[in-house]
Amino acid sequence: MSSLAADAVGIAAGLCSMTSFLPQIVKIVRERDASGVSLRMYLVTVTGFTLWTGYGVLIGSWPVWGSNAVNLALASTILALRARLGDGAAPRPEACTKGGRG
Repeated sequence: MSSLAADAVGIAAGLCSMTSFLPQIVKIVRERDASGVSLRMYLVTVTGFTLWTGYGVLIGSWPVWGSNAVNLALASTILALRARLGDGAAPRPEACTKGGRG
């Protein structure tokens, strides 16, 4: 397989992985609830993406390190939202206003 074809497959795989995190981020932000997110799973996922990024750098494969660096950022965002919002106990903005119904 040519280097160009291999890079194209790597880019396509990376794009699929990257897009898979976006619906989760949108759902968490919209609902302000991350209780359904497994903390352990995302800790392992972030660790894995960190290692894959390092591996890509070491072997000089920009599709590997580039896509995994983006995935690391997206998974870290979900992990940070999970840590911040947790079980959804954070008050909704409209519930904090005077006269708002919680």
